[in-house]
Amino acid sequence: MKQIKINEKDNVCVMLEGDLKGHKVALKDIKAGDNIIKYGYPIGHATEDIKAGEHVHTHNIKTNLSGTLEYSYTPKRNDIPTLSKREFMGYVREDGSVGIRNEIWIVNTVGCVNKTSELIAREANIRFAGEVDGIFNFVHPFGCSQLGDDQKTTQSILKGMVNHPNAAGVLVLGLGCENNNIPVFREVLGEVNEKRVKFLITQEHDNEVEDALELIGELVEYAKTFKRTPCDMSKLVVGLKCGGSDGFSGLTANPLIGRFSDRLIGMGGSTILTEVPEMFGAETILMSRCKDEETFNKTVHLINDFKDYFTSHNQVVYENPSPGNKKGGITTLEDKSLGCVQKSGDADVVDVIKIGEHIKNNGLNLLTGPGNDIVAVTNLTASGCNLILFSTGRGTPVGAPVPTVKISTNTDLYQRKPHWIDFNAGEIINGKDLTDDLVEYVISVANGEKTNNEKHGYREISIFKDGVTL
Repeated sequence: MKQIKINEKDNVCVMLEGDLKGHKVALKDIKAGDNIIKYGYPIGHATEDIKAGEHVHTHNIKTNLSGTLEYSYTPKRNDIPTLSKREFMGYVREDGSVGIRNEIWIVNTVGCVNKTSELIAREANIRFAGEVDGIFNFVHPFGCSQLGDDQKTTQSILKGMVNHPNAAGVLVLGLGCENNNIPVFREVLGEVNEKRVKFLITQEHDNEVEDALELIGELVEYAKTFKRTPCDMSKLVVGLKCGGSDGFSGLTANPLIGRFSDRLIGMGGSTILTEVPEMFGAETILMSRCKDEETFNKTVHLINDFKDYFTSHNQVVYENPSPGNKKGGITTLEDKSLGCVQKSGDADVVDVIKIGEHIKNNGLNLLTGPGNDIVAVTNLTASGCNLILFSTGRGTPVGAPVPTVKISTNTDLYQRKPHWIDFNAGEIINGKDLTDDLVEYVISVANGEKTNNEKHGYREISIFKDGVTL
């Protein structure tokens, strides 16, 4: 049976075929209490004696993870070579940001206008067909009956979406009586370009749909002033995400995304890694690559604050992986995390940003937030990602408001789900280097090639919630 040993320190290998495909098998006898080593790091400890050749999984491993920890800054920096400049064809906005789509977005201040925004978007796409890249609304249930930081999170995400460069124009749609009403939200937004951002309070209009369409007409005319022009890759911001992971995620697609991230950063561009709970157990790898002690301290707070979020709800920090992950061969959270952080490549961590915050420093940024797929892609969008690279081993159709490139960890998924998967990383297991191919594909997406989530209308948001609803 074919198998792969990932790191010379490992005492398990990953099976490449058969009933245990993607699962771990012991390379030598392992005593109860000894660490199980994969990727060169412990992924837990044996709960019983395991003989060489035996299946190593949830029945005989337990996590080593616990609560918050103290860390010390021990830098292990990597030199990412500066690469020749490349260009993509983007839309340069008046504020200097660059979009890869020329769309109109309807951003709802409150869930009460969800259906209204849907009706407006449907009619607008008929009335203004072909004049922009599309007119899209994004439904969510929040914006009212929230308190304190919970409402601030909603406002931060919505602000990040309003400011997104893929949206040439934005209609902010409100009801009128909600906590996050338009006058309040305008204070959160601060100064806006009145040609690019319009506001409508539905309670104040006799025919809110028709009046909204008039405003969208103005936004469409403004959007038509933008044309694709050559843009340096330093203007591109790419989100890094995995979901529906399997035992091959850390072997094929995630390392490929990491190599892409290093390439983009070498050209001056930026990537954003989120899914904080899926850093638990691998966080020291990221901490050692922080560009300075200030960034290291931010990363420590990122990890421990999210662990405190778990324990404040009386939940253990290691309540992960999902049932699908386990079926695919991932056993503990350390196992999942060590595969997950492969998406970050080898570049320095240049900053840690909050939900809804756009990057201030080019390079690899860490973003707070959970691993939940729809919440995570929403957070990446709100932080200004032009597109998202999303690896998956078991498959998922979910898509963000921005192009969401689904990368399969195995060829079988790519062949079975061509309407979900955009790029196949499965052949890496056979020795292929697909880094150049992925770079070229991303540039083609930035230039306008549509991803499957765009073709099939998978554009969801889900706002992170941690508070009281009145």
